[in-house]
Amino acid sequence: MKEITELNLPENLKYSDSHEWAGVEGDVVTIGIDDYAQDQLGEVVFVEVPEVGANYSKGDQFGTVESVKAVSEIYTPVSGEIVAVNEALADSPELVNNSPYENGWIIKIKADNISELDTLKDKASYLEMLKG
Repeated sequence: MKEITELNLPENLKYSDSHEWAGVEGDVVTIGIDDYAQDQLGEVVFVEVPEVGANYSKGDQFGTVESVKAVSEIYTPVSGEIVAVNEALADSPELVNNSPYENGWIIKIKADNISELDTLKDKASYLEMLKG
């Protein structure tokens, strides 16, 4: 297990209390689980992703991540339509461990209301939550 000071938490992303990260490009939000979550889960062996075209509301479960230790639900921090899923995870779920932000992203969602992300934490606030 990593120490909190060892976590890779990019400054340009937002973080949820349930350990998802969100990166924004226009009205498309890329979502995955963050370095803390993958570290806590251990070796990821399966990632369940939704269908492209499916619609979700903020806070809905959209998939699961299964590791050798546990199965964890993944929640969307924004409402919208799934426009892409990371197909590479079907054959290489370990990408979530090895590269949670670059190659281990899980979905891209076209946001109905991008301001829903305002409730997420920046890196400093997220680190404070983890320490507390």
